[in-house]
Order: sequence, then structure tokens, then C-alpha cells
Amino acid sequence: MRRPIMTSPAQLASLEGQQYLVLRPTGAVATEYRAIQRDTLASVEASLTFPHTEHVTLRGFAEPERREELTATIRTWAARQHPITVTAEAVDTFPAPWQIVILRLTRTRTLVSAYATLTDLLVDTDFRRLGELDLEDWTFHLSVLYGKTLATEAWAELDRAARRPLPALPTETVTEAELVWYQDGIEHAEVIPFGLR
Repeated sequence: MRRPIMTSPAQLASLEGQQYLVLRPTGAVATEYRAIQRDTLASVEASLTFPHTEHVTLRGFAEPERREELTATIRTWAARQHPITVTAEAVDTFPAPWQIVILRLTRTRTLVSAYATLTDLLVDTDFRRLGELDLEDWTFHLSVLYGKTLATEAWAELDRAARRPLPALPTETVTEAELVWYQDGIEHAEVIPFGLR
């Protein structure tokens, strides 16, 4: 059964009208993520927010009126997509002003290719994209904890404690994507299998 990514009413409200293309690890990377998130949450104040389940965001959109058109475009990309290898390499952070603890991924050939081919497809569209960066500037990751509300000193302490390499380099293969959208305070999703095996 699918677990929602976001569950708190405040998070859901902040995402209203947005859509995200994500990968959902379910094997070794997911297991590592859950352990890291559990340990990180145990060390911080209970009021901080976090994703309810592991996911790798490839793109964000703000197209509530054209969701069907967006979905059709994503299906076109997925039909040409090979399975994607994801490898977790370190616990890292995005600094202020974001203040997010992340599980950073290796730039595997298939992950980089998937991002690049999606970029190529989107160039010819006018979809409103959120927080998009060039491939060279994008850090592939899973968000573990959102620490934006932490004071400077508390964030600095968490930042120092969180960052570390992962010697085991957990790896798995993802064979489908999910288009997740937020409407009327509810998270919705469609699973879109990759066409090339």
C-alpha cells in the first residue's frame, strides 16, 4: 500500500496546487533512509517537519489547471526511460536558508541520464517549473528533515552531527516514477512505470 509523502496539514497546505515527479526507493536505499531519519528525529525537537516516506524529487511543477497535460508529458518521458540506479553515498545538508538534512545520492549514469532526458523534453513546453536547476548544479537526494525553523545555533549543531559518509553505499534499482500532486489539502499520486527494461 502506498504511503503518503507528506501528512501534516501545514505541509499539505503549503504544497496546494503543486505537482512533483519523484522516484520512490523501496529496497536498500529506503532501509538506510528510514534508519537515518529515525535517528535524526530522535535527536531534535518534536516540532520539526519531515517527509513521511522516502522519495527522490526529479522535478516540481505548479500546473493545477493543466495536470492532465503534464501527466501526459511525464508518461512520454517514462515510456522511454530505463530503470534508474540509486546509490546513497552520504548524510549531508542544505545550509541556511533551507536547513534541510538530506541523504545524498551518487550521480549514477542512469540517474543523471533520466534528469537530462527529462530536461530535454521539458524545454519544448511552457510548464511552470519549481526550483529547477541545471543538471550540473542539481544535488540528487532524499530529504530527511526540514530544519528551517531551528535557531542558528541549533541548526549548526544538527548540521555538524548529521553529516557523514555511508561506507556501505546502499544501492537499488527503481523501475517506475510517481507523479504526486496536492489538491484540496490531499496528496494524490499516479505510478508511471518505465517503458524500457
